[in-house]
Amino acid sequence: MSGNARAIMIDAVLAAVLTAVTISSVTYLQPDAYLLTLALAVLTAAPIVLRQVAPVATLSVVLAAQLALSVLSGFSYPEGGFAVVIAAFTVATQCSPRVAGVMFGVTFTVVVGTVVAMAGHSLPQPVLWSELLKGFVGIVVAGALGVSVKRRAEQTERLAARAERAAANERVRIARELHDVVAHHMSVISLQAGVSRYLLDTDRPAARTALATVEEASHEALSEMRRLLEVLRPEDSGNADYEPQPGLAELDGLIERTRAAGVPVDVSVSGRFRSLASGPDLCAYRVVQESLTNVIKHAGPASVDIALDYGENTLMLRVLDDGVGQEPETSSGGHGLRGMRERVELYGGVLTAGPRDEGGFGVVARLPMGGAR
Repeated sequence: MSGNARAIMIDAVLAAVLTAVTISSVTYLQPDAYLLTLALAVLTAAPIVLRQVAPVATLSVVLAAQLALSVLSGFSYPEGGFAVVIAAFTVATQCSPRVAGVMFGVTFTVVVGTVVAMAGHSLPQPVLWSELLKGFVGIVVAGALGVSVKRRAEQTERLAARAERAAANERVRIARELHDVVAHHMSVISLQAGVSRYLLDTDRPAARTALATVEEASHEALSEMRRLLEVLRPEDSGNADYEPQPGLAELDGLIERTRAAGVPVDVSVSGRFRSLASGPDLCAYRVVQESLTNVIKHAGPASVDIALDYGENTLMLRVLDDGVGQEPETSSGGHGLRGMRERVELYGGVLTAGPRDEGGFGVVARLPMGGAR
């Protein structure tokens, strides 16, 4: 049974109980009650069955029937006033503040009107004051509880939406990580596999070296993909053997694999070296990785110069090649450059990329050193 069906069934049982109590009270106080009196008494309780479907209509019918019953016979809340309180509570939880305010004003007016109608039947003044106080207290309590429940529900929805956005952002981050891992390593594997096939019959030692590079790149790719995919299985986190995220400390291995793929790479470091926080450190590593991948895939025969400049407040990262200068995203429809730019901007940095005037392609990233350690 669904949640809505269960709620409606509960309301139906509640309405049946209140209606039975109402009829019993009226027939006990007025054994020869008219059919109209019994019908009005039923309408003070039975509409509760529809309170979650039409809360305003439910409260309106209950109030109108209660006022009419008071005018006709002097009865006040034969079911104890629970129907009015429940209907008012539902309006407070399900309707806008403006609608709820109007309906509570109407409810207070009906409470006063009910007491005035009862006074016309010569009821003792203490009874009238008691009925008036009971009505006001019941409505105030119903309104306060309704507003509290509504605010709690809205807060829960906001927290759920925030958690959903966080999960979506995490999926995007993992997708970018997978793109970087697969694009780089598969480019190296593809190139070296082709080299080994070409050299297999003419230069077996060089072919074996190329195949060793393929083995190493595929092993590292599988290890990184396994680490990323384990993030998607938190229930296995107790037994998962997570590896640390790569950073600039692993840059030498990345450069060696690129050199093994046949791309000469030179590295220069200036300024006072400082290790970055894990997020910017991973970002810098991925920028270099993606840039080298693009060189392998798009630059043709080329060499690469990587420069790391540790300034007072900024890490300047340059990856410059002297290849054909073809822009990766234009040529392949990929999202590598856009992903790099979004990564860098996430940590307050700036990334520029494009063909160089002297030939080749350049990627320049500036990352704040505020998170340096």
